[in-house]
Amino acid sequence: MTALTAPLPVDDLAVLRRRGSAKWRMYPGDVLPLPVAEMDFALAPVIADALHAAVDASDTGYSMLGDELGNSFAAFAAGRWSWQLDAGSVVPVTDVGVGAVELLRSLCTPGDAVVINPPVYAPFFHWVAETRTRLVEAPLRQDSSGCWRLDLDVLENAFRQHPAAYILCNPHNPVGRVHDADELRTVVALAHEHEVAIISDEIHAPLVLPGATFTPLLTLPGANEVAVSLVSASKAWNLAGLKCALVVSAPAMRSVVDAMPPDGRWRIGHFGALATVAAFRSGEPWLDLLHQTLDLRRRELASLLSEHLPQVRMQPPEATYLAWLDCRSHGSGDEPRDLFLQRARVALEPGPAFGTPGSGHVRLNFATSAHILSEAVERMGAAVR
Repeated sequence: MTALTAPLPVDDLAVLRRRGSAKWRMYPGDVLPLPVAEMDFALAPVIADALHAAVDASDTGYSMLGDELGNSFAAFAAGRWSWQLDAGSVVPVTDVGVGAVELLRSLCTPGDAVVINPPVYAPFFHWVAETRTRLVEAPLRQDSSGCWRLDLDVLENAFRQHPAAYILCNPHNPVGRVHDADELRTVVALAHEHEVAIISDEIHAPLVLPGATFTPLLTLPGANEVAVSLVSASKAWNLAGLKCALVVSAPAMRSVVDAMPPDGRWRIGHFGALATVAAFRSGEPWLDLLHQTLDLRRRELASLLSEHLPQVRMQPPEATYLAWLDCRSHGSGDEPRDLFLQRARVALEPGPAFGTPGSGHVRLNFATSAHILSEAVERMGAAVR
């Protein structure tokens, strides 16, 4: 097997278009699709090997990996973030969305308030609606440098409305912000003061890029009494279709997790569990190459935007492979997304899907080749000239 180096290779566009996943099936063949959070890189070899071995053994039944999921994540978290956690506190769920919904059902009754920070991952809005709870928005703010941050004063005002839960996105999708430890300490203090439970969506934690430091919420003093974390290998190793995520809690919040449906453990994808164990146990060398590749792509994207779309603003993401582009010079609402799709044949995620502050913005997935990224931005630039 050829040793991999950064940047990770990407197949030719014609090969990518043979994939059957959402990214490559949502749009006509003349569109470059950069909206959905799927990467174009090949699977990490250790994961591909684990899946091939399962197929060769006809190991396609129900998942029952026992302690392997908890042990593999605990070892990864300890080595990566110095997060010492009890492997027995790790409970598998189908995916982060399912985990969030079931945790909301454990924490809330219909009509209770739930706080989120738009612009934020669009399904957060759907999770609140699905659980028949009431949405309270505490929008992010932009500082003088354009960096998006938690608005702690607005968050405190939201907590004064006595919400039952707060869904934190850390790292934050779509803006790519890695909330710093001081901000998170304040969030924990506010949660204690106002008796608000926190569901911390940390799915993008393994994708924190060079220059930023991730702080797992449950490593902070007092967080174990008010918070539960949701983690997954799905974004960092491109495993979303395999269906496996993890809920992490401490004893003080165990009753919330125990109230989740007991049959949830049978809804985990067996391939997802096998791939997750392989990723957390042996996938770090590939992940490090991915970080180098994404760091290169975000720098290439900044250069391309400067050359071809100088009126578009981007705060370089500290995590994820998703760029949040301020295109308000080219319209409000969905207008920039529509413009680039119709005139440039480049598909992007529309900003308003992430909440009202997303008007005039788009989200671009740069986890692809330099060639595809360059062609996309060049097409976008030509569309507005």
